[in-house]
Amino acid sequence: MSAAPQAPADSAADGSRYDPQAVEAAARAHWAARDAYRVSEDTDKPKFYACSMLPYPSGKLHMGHVRNYTINDMLTRQLRMKGMNVLMPMGWDAFGLPAENAAMKNKVPPAAWTYSNIAHMKGQMQAMGLAIDWSRELATCQPSYYKWNQWLFLKMLEAGICERRTQVVNWDPVDQTVLANEQVIDGRGWRSGALVEKREIPGYYLKISDYAEELLSAVTDPEDPNYLSGWPERVRLMQENWIGKSSGVRFAFPHTIAGADGAPIGGGRLYVFTTRADTIMGVSFCAVAPEHPLALHAAQGRPEVAAFIAECKAGGTTEAELATQEKKGVPTGLVVSHPLTGAEVPVWVGNYVLMGYGDGAVMGVPAHDERDFAFALKYGLPIRQVIGEGEGPSARAGAPGSSCCEQKSSPGAPARADSRVFDARRWQDWYADKSGSLVCIHSGVLDGLPHAAAVDKVAELLAAKGLGEKKITWRLRDWGISRQRYWGTPIPIIHCPEHGAVPVPEQDLPVVLPEDCIPDGSGNPLHRHEGFHAGVTCPVCGAAARRETDTMDTFVDSSWYFMRYCDPTNGQAMVGAGAQHWMPMDQYIGGIEHAILHLLYARFWTKVMRDLKLVTVSEPFRKLLTQGMVLNHIYSRRSEQGGIEYFWPHEVEHVLDAGGKVVGARLKADKDGLPAGTAIDYQGVGTMSKSKNNGVDPQELIDRYGADTARLFVMFAAPPEQTLEWNESAVEGAHRFLKRVWSYAQKQSATLVRATASDLSAAPLRAEAKALRRELHLVLRQVSHDYERMQYNTVVSGCMKLLNALDAYAPDASDGDAAVLCEAVSVLLRALYPACPHLTHALWQQLGYATAIGELLDAPWPAVDEAALVQDEIELVLQVNGKLRGAIRVPAGADKAAIEAAALASPDALKFTEGKPPKKVVVVPGRLVNLVV
Repeated sequence: MSAAPQAPADSAADGSRYDPQAVEAAARAHWAARDAYRVSEDTDKPKFYACSMLPYPSGKLHMGHVRNYTINDMLTRQLRMKGMNVLMPMGWDAFGLPAENAAMKNKVPPAAWTYSNIAHMKGQMQAMGLAIDWSRELATCQPSYYKWNQWLFLKMLEAGICERRTQVVNWDPVDQTVLANEQVIDGRGWRSGALVEKREIPGYYLKISDYAEELLSAVTDPEDPNYLSGWPERVRLMQENWIGKSSGVRFAFPHTIAGADGAPIGGGRLYVFTTRADTIMGVSFCAVAPEHPLALHAAQGRPEVAAFIAECKAGGTTEAELATQEKKGVPTGLVVSHPLTGAEVPVWVGNYVLMGYGDGAVMGVPAHDERDFAFALKYGLPIRQVIGEGEGPSARAGAPGSSCCEQKSSPGAPARADSRVFDARRWQDWYADKSGSLVCIHSGVLDGLPHAAAVDKVAELLAAKGLGEKKITWRLRDWGISRQRYWGTPIPIIHCPEHGAVPVPEQDLPVVLPEDCIPDGSGNPLHRHEGFHAGVTCPVCGAAARRETDTMDTFVDSSWYFMRYCDPTNGQAMVGAGAQHWMPMDQYIGGIEHAILHLLYARFWTKVMRDLKLVTVSEPFRKLLTQGMVLNHIYSRRSEQGGIEYFWPHEVEHVLDAGGKVVGARLKADKDGLPAGTAIDYQGVGTMSKSKNNGVDPQELIDRYGADTARLFVMFAAPPEQTLEWNESAVEGAHRFLKRVWSYAQKQSATLVRATASDLSAAPLRAEAKALRRELHLVLRQVSHDYERMQYNTVVSGCMKLLNALDAYAPDASDGDAAVLCEAVSVLLRALYPACPHLTHALWQQLGYATAIGELLDAPWPAVDEAALVQDEIELVLQVNGKLRGAIRVPAGADKAAIEAAALASPDALKFTEGKPPKKVVVVPGRLVNLVV
């Protein structure tokens, strides 16, 4: 967003004007002097814990932050007005790789960079006027916080929930460091450019898989007492899919392949797991992961296998990466035996098989699996249909020569036999229909059996041979928390030459991370930090030892911070009475990008804390709102060198087609050697990003229009769950509305100040005043409902509607009119206050409501007066022969006869019936009268 002059303040008739900066500074000073947002565990009021996901201190807030925190703030302020004790805390997710990258770039320690960013972003939050209890502020890089990461780690180690085992990592041989998956670009280290290696190194794992069933039940079973009914359905589904419960059969392909010691590798069994055991007779190959013992054995005698394994080591390590890359393989020359037929089955190494999932091997059934089908076509492997509609006796028996039983395809060419078998579209039908008419064919004893019965039969046959059994497996894998990086929680382990990995004694916690390191890309600086290792001795024998230099995954920090907000200064316990009071959290707010890992780890961490008797809750978050992203236009141009250059929206103007659709853009003025009018590509709208020059600096917006305008815009532009498209004119519209509110209050200030203590029942009301009260309470009823469902865009719409009604109302000098006006403005200010607290606070004070009612932040939420909704008269549509011809007004309690009489006497009725008496009069109560002539 380009620099702009200060938005003009509004001038009122009496000379006062709306100055957002002055108004907002005064309001914040007032709240600070009162320490207005400090919250205690007050048991006299119902509690409500509302929390936004804590931000990473990158240096500046972005518009996504503004939206997230304003949603939370509106909820907090309105519930406080409804008499609840509301906690809204804030902290900083301060550890992590970005700080190390910034340290290398700026040559400053991550700590200095992080704390500087925290100070700046906190100032921006305070400028937004958020009702945050800053007495509970925490940063995850503070020893007083991460001490408890270390403490619980040791408790989990003691309880067997944590264990040390090897893990496969990306290793940069030049920088001598482990890289995150996102730091590996085309198989090379992002910084050094060196070919990345896969290495197995020891690390610590948390057994989240032990909690898989419980984690799954709460997102899938409405009968579960902890069912997360307050979560969006798509988030529950994402968690369900990530946990990935599968019911199937685990079985072995026997073999006699011996290792270097002469013993059969893996006990002479190659294990696989499948959910489609009914397709077992269609197996034409097995594929193993590059790290599988059979692959490594084959590599010793076959150079092509060794070369392929080396190639795989430079590829991806995650399931998502493997799913998108080209499926490749190489034959090992080894064979295993089919467990039911004894036939030889060739073993391949596949780059799509993960050693960390299941047993690191899969059975290949090309006719009934898309991945296997593509693999078989690529390498000319047999494709056998074993699921279908059933055929004659010869086919059911799998008779030799049955063309649809087996076809060996040529590498790189489509198979050509019976289209019923080899049509690439058909395998999906065969695979998907588990409960329909399809049955096993060409499968001997399984022929004619539907899916479930066939699976049972296969399990029975395998069990009889001692080769397999039914089993439930999970996609969810144990959580590896060891990171070979500096800026994180030190893992509290000491390495002794004699006793190995020894836990740090509890009384020696925290193991403090040195804050003076400046990473240079040559590995973890903790390896070389003498102060970190100085004087370390083994807790068991007292011999000289060395500290663990791995740090914890930063997901550990964010898995329980919301608990620590409840007991932020407790130095004796991880959590205490505060957590018992506030947890579970009533409303959690954050982006959909955190729907899986963060939320899943937080749920797991809570269950561990429950099992260790630290808390009594099983689920941390009752309700979840995932707010939509903030979008803006994207403009770019490919440079002569082939790179992409992005342009700020204010630098270009749109090119429109004949229908007014944006088809391109052009530069408004000369820029970097490009003349004005240069064609620029328009890429539509996308998430705001600094890299694409389409971000908007919230601070600039606040400096220009004030925080209330920024808050009002992000709440009004779209419902909280939907994406929000940036619109400069809409921002200006929000500012104009606030100026209208200010001007109206100034214009009516004398009347309002006089009437704040007036009694509505003390004076008769004119019809116009009654009409205003009815409109007021209709709007209030809708706004109250919209607050309950957190539809804040329509809350703002209601406030605008109420201001329009006030503008259209012309009060006289009577006490009754003044009282109605006073009531209406008090409702408007309270309804608007959660979105725009500064302006409404100033007007509340100025107009005398603070004296008559009390501070706005604790003013009671207005109640709908049902009596005000009762009308003396109602308006009915008048129809003649079903066509609209006008309207009539009748007393609200008029009976059918009175309504008919009023309709017949109406000038419109006399005109359109031409004086003819109606044959029939139809009265629809409360809606219309139809005269049929």
